[in-house]
Amino acid sequence: MDISLMITVIAAFATPMILARFNIKLLPTSVAEIIVGIIIGKSCLNLVHIDSILTSMSTFGVILLLFLSGMEIDFSLFKKNNNNAPLTKLEQKQADDTPKITPVQVAVLAYALSFVAAFALAFLFKFTGLFTNVLLATILFSTIALGVVISVLKENELLSKPFGQTILLIAVLGEVVPLLSLTIYSSVVAGRGSQIWLIGLLFIAGAMIFRHFRWFFPALSKFNKSTTQIDMRLSFAVIITLVVLAEHVGAENILGAFVAGIVIKLLSPSESTQQKLDAIGYGFLIPFFFILTGVKLDIPSLLADSKTIVLIPLFFLAFVLAKLPAFFGLRLRFKRQNALAGSILSGTTITLVLAVLTVAEDLKVITSQQSGAFLIAGILTCLFGPLCFNRLLSSEPEDMKKTTVHIIGANLVTINATERLNSDWYDVSIYTHKQENYDTYRYKGNVSLLTSIDPKDLIANSVFDTDILVLGYTDPQMNVNLALKAKEYGVKRVICELENTDPQSMSEMDHKLASAGVETLNIFDTNVGLMSAVIETPSTLQMITGNSRLYEVVVNNAKFDGIEVSQIPFVENITISRIFRNGKAISPHGSTQIRLGDHILFSCDKDVMPRLRAVLSKMNE
Repeated sequence: MDISLMITVIAAFATPMILARFNIKLLPTSVAEIIVGIIIGKSCLNLVHIDSILTSMSTFGVILLLFLSGMEIDFSLFKKNNNNAPLTKLEQKQADDTPKITPVQVAVLAYALSFVAAFALAFLFKFTGLFTNVLLATILFSTIALGVVISVLKENELLSKPFGQTILLIAVLGEVVPLLSLTIYSSVVAGRGSQIWLIGLLFIAGAMIFRHFRWFFPALSKFNKSTTQIDMRLSFAVIITLVVLAEHVGAENILGAFVAGIVIKLLSPSESTQQKLDAIGYGFLIPFFFILTGVKLDIPSLLADSKTIVLIPLFFLAFVLAKLPAFFGLRLRFKRQNALAGSILSGTTITLVLAVLTVAEDLKVITSQQSGAFLIAGILTCLFGPLCFNRLLSSEPEDMKKTTVHIIGANLVTINATERLNSDWYDVSIYTHKQENYDTYRYKGNVSLLTSIDPKDLIANSVFDTDILVLGYTDPQMNVNLALKAKEYGVKRVICELENTDPQSMSEMDHKLASAGVETLNIFDTNVGLMSAVIETPSTLQMITGNSRLYEVVVNNAKFDGIEVSQIPFVENITISRIFRNGKAISPHGSTQIRLGDHILFSCDKDVMPRLRAVLSKMNE
């Protein structure tokens, strides 16, 4: 083993530790690894000397990097509603109220404008004589660092929101389009232009692998063992197969790796499989690529060249300016400030720039000084883009929408129940057609008098236009009728109160409501269950009626996927009793990892619950 290998491995371990120790969140890990490489490489200490082993590790690193980039693409963003069932009246009404231009359309337009700007800037560089390769400059200026963009969006909890989805799609295009362009460009420059059509074989091979292995991951548990890790074997078999095929048909190996990532993503691997691939990639091989990129960079030589000193700020400006036209696409749906923030974040680029520069140097179409200038400019965008994005970002109106709750039936129970709902999360309205009840509770301000409770009148008055509908009349048959009509109209969640001691009619009502997807609240059963719980567990009553209560929160925030229970925010102020995952109850302990979609049942002070819910249940996946 060579000492350079040892130093590189130690540097890969130390880099994220240093970032964590000094709480450096602005700097992406990949950029930090390049900087560390600069320190231990030619530019400073000259401790690492690249040999065949390190070269191979770096090659495998960039292959894994592009593979995992392919796996980052969320293909559900490109899907239309393929459900053949007709839209309900409420869904149709909501569809009419939503913006007509979709995130996909905005992203395509925004990136198309950026690509045109990249070409114009490349032509400007040729005109001035600073960089004469227009096609290569266009490819470089049009790239976007998908991994960096995803981490920024995830940190700001935007991945599930239209704005975040749009920026993500722009970044996907900023990786796919330049990668395909690079493949065609390198084939032409290398004299293989007549064989470009062979690249189609790569995509055909990927489609065939997908077709023949669609069964693999759903059936994985039947034949996988800890000593075989068959999911890893398939993944690397696909990677090597498509990388080798890419090289044989005249494409770049990174295109084969990227296609392999898309294939594995489409096969829908489990979360554990994705984590293991991330561990091998980001935990072992990918740091070699970034660190050795910095090691090879000779900054003193670059700065000794006056032309390079001029090129660095100009390339940086070109990276940023090329994405600014995306503002006009984003502005079609989002606020001016956010449109500017999104276009600046899209100017962040490093990952594919490194791959493009590697290919360009192999083809000898770029000098080491020009390559270094592009690289340093790319590093600067990774600092500038996220910083400006975080400063400019503000909430879109659609992101601040509360959950609407409409309650039909004003009485002591419904009035007091609504007062316990957090006003920051719920927008509650109560309706009644009884004049005496309205007169009694009208002082609450959110109680409205209905002239009729005929479903047609309720629809006309938008009473059924809600996220949650609660039927709280004492007449069970009236509640059942309204609940069924509400579900027919398209209300997603309907809660129906039932108070009937006749077993036969109760059974019929329960069956009708269950078939329609209505949640029922049987007062008799609830009281019986509560009384037995109080007898067996005296503290139950205090948890329900006192300051400390029992709550449930659903984990929707990807930031907390995989963290241990002991690391949950405010954990010192809550007591977790159960975690429900895929319908199964888990008894948690401190090292239990939570997952997206987990239902956490816990007790805490009522003042703590809103803060915990705000961080855990915020959609960010």
